[in-house]
Amino acid sequence: IDFDLKIILVHGKGNKDRYVPFGKDALDALREYRDDVRLALLGQNEDLGYVFLNNRGQKLTGRGIEYIMQQVFIKAGVGGKVHPHMLRHSFATEMLNNGADLRSVQELLGHESLSTTQIYTHVTMKHLQADYQNFPKKR
Repeated sequence: IDFDLKIILVHGKGNKDRYVPFGKDALDALREYRDDVRLALLGQNEDLGYVFLNNRGQKLTGRGIEYIMQQVFIKAGVGGKVHPHMLRHSFATEMLNNGADLRSVQELLGHESLSTTQIYTHVTMKHLQADYQNFPKKR
């Protein structure tokens, strides 16, 4: 994590690395996590350099993220299954709905093919159709 440039190096599938920018809110949260929470989680364990740790001070896994998400959903009173991939889907859809370029979203998600990223445009098209239907028409 580069706190000055506000970018994080993400190690993705297939050992593909990419840099992802983040904003001030994430910067503040990451600093607090690094300075307080992570140190407490690490405890007496050897620091292997993983940014996010589980409650035993070890690398946070995809399953661990899924468990945390399930607990948050339960507390919020939201039913149904949750998966970490839902965060990626929500992120991509939100970016596209707010005018982000498809190519930029592709880079942020680390997709090799633009067609993989285009899957997220179906939600955006629904949004466009709803906007079109609500737009006043000339009589």
